[in-house]
Amino acid sequence: MNVARRGIVPDPIARQPWGMLIPLLLLTAFGAAVLYSAAGGSMDPFASSHLTRFAVFLVMAAVIAALPQPFVRLMTYPAYVVVLLLLMAVEIIGQVGGGSQRWLNLGFIVLQPSELMKPVIVLTLALYFAKLPVGLITSWRALAVPAVIIGLPMGLVLLQPDLGTSLALAFGGGVVMLLAGLPLRWFFGAGLAAAAAAPVAFYFGLQEYQQRRVLTMFDPEADPLGAGYHITQSKIAIGSGGLFGKGFNNGSQSHLQYLPEPHTDFVFATMAEEWGLLGGLFVIIAFAIILRWGLKVAFQSRDRFGSLVAGGMTATIFFYVAVNLLMVMGFAPVVGIPLPFMSHGGSSMLTNMICIGALMMVNRWNRDAPRSGFAS
Repeated sequence: MNVARRGIVPDPIARQPWGMLIPLLLLTAFGAAVLYSAAGGSMDPFASSHLTRFAVFLVMAAVIAALPQPFVRLMTYPAYVVVLLLLMAVEIIGQVGGGSQRWLNLGFIVLQPSELMKPVIVLTLALYFAKLPVGLITSWRALAVPAVIIGLPMGLVLLQPDLGTSLALAFGGGVVMLLAGLPLRWFFGAGLAAAAAAPVAFYFGLQEYQQRRVLTMFDPEADPLGAGYHITQSKIAIGSGGLFGKGFNNGSQSHLQYLPEPHTDFVFATMAEEWGLLGGLFVIIAFAIILRWGLKVAFQSRDRFGSLVAGGMTATIFFYVAVNLLMVMGFAPVVGIPLPFMSHGGSSMLTNMICIGALMMVNRWNRDAPRSGFAS
C-alpha cells in the first residue's frame, strides 16, 4: 500500500527516488568513515569537509531536480559558452598546481571549469540531437557539429594538461552520440583511427610524465620506487586487506604514509586495506544500484532530450567509477580520477552531484509528463 496515501509519509518525501538516494547516502557516509581513518582517526581535515560538501551539493541537486525542461533547454547553450570562456580564462589567468594549470580563483571559490564542462557537454549534445531531425542522424551534421562541441573544450583541457578530464569529456559526449542513434560503423571507424593514431599521440602528444604513467601500467615493478610506486603500494594495500580487512582505522599502508593520496585518488585502496573484499563489494554494489537507476531513468524518459541527458549523466558517473577502480588495481594509468562520493575533493563532488541532480530532474519529468513516446 502507498504509505503516502495513508498519510504516514508526506507526498513530497515519498516521491523521492529513495532506491538511488539510500545507496548514495550510505556510500557517502562510508566514504567519510574511510577519510576519517585516512586522517589518522580524525574528522579533520577530510571527513568533515567531505560531509559538508555533500550536504551543500545535495541541496544543489534538489534545486536542479526542480528545474522545468523549457528553462533547461533555454540555458543549455549559454551555459556551454560560459564554461568554454572559463576554460579559456584558465589558460590566461589560471592557478598552477602540481605542474598543471586548471583552476580559477574567483575569491569565494577556487573553481575547476573542466569539471563543470563534463555535465554541460552532455546537456549541450543532448539538446543538439533532440533538435536535429531524425532523418539527418546519418548526415554530416550529426557528426561535424558534435565534433566541434566536444573538440573545443577537449583541446583547452589538454593544454592544461589534463588527460583524464579530456578523456571523460570524449566518453560522455561519445555515449550521447551513440544513444542518439549515430551509425555504429562510425564508432568502429573512430576506434580504428584512434588505435592507429595511438603511437603518434603517445610519443608526440603526451608529456614525459604521462608517458611514464602509461608504461608503468604494464610493468610497475620495473620502477617500484619511481613511476610505479603509486600502483605498487595500492596493490599491496588492496591485497593485504584479504576478505574482512585489517579493521577500521588499522590500515598500515595509509597510516604509515606508504600509500600516496590515500584520501583522494587511492581512497578505494585505503578502504580495501581496512574493510577487505566485503567492503569492496559494498562499494561496487552501491555504485551498480545508482548506475542501474540512472539507466532506468534514461529508458523510461518520455522524450528524446531527457533520455539523452539521463544516459549521458549516467555515463559520466560510470567513467569516474570505472577509471578509478581500474587505476587503483593497476589496469589503467594513474590519471587523477577520484572515486565519486568517497574521495575527498570539491570539484569531483560538484560534478557528480550535478549529474545526480540532472538524473533526478529527468526522473521528475518522467513522472509528471504524459506517456506519449519520444518527442523532440
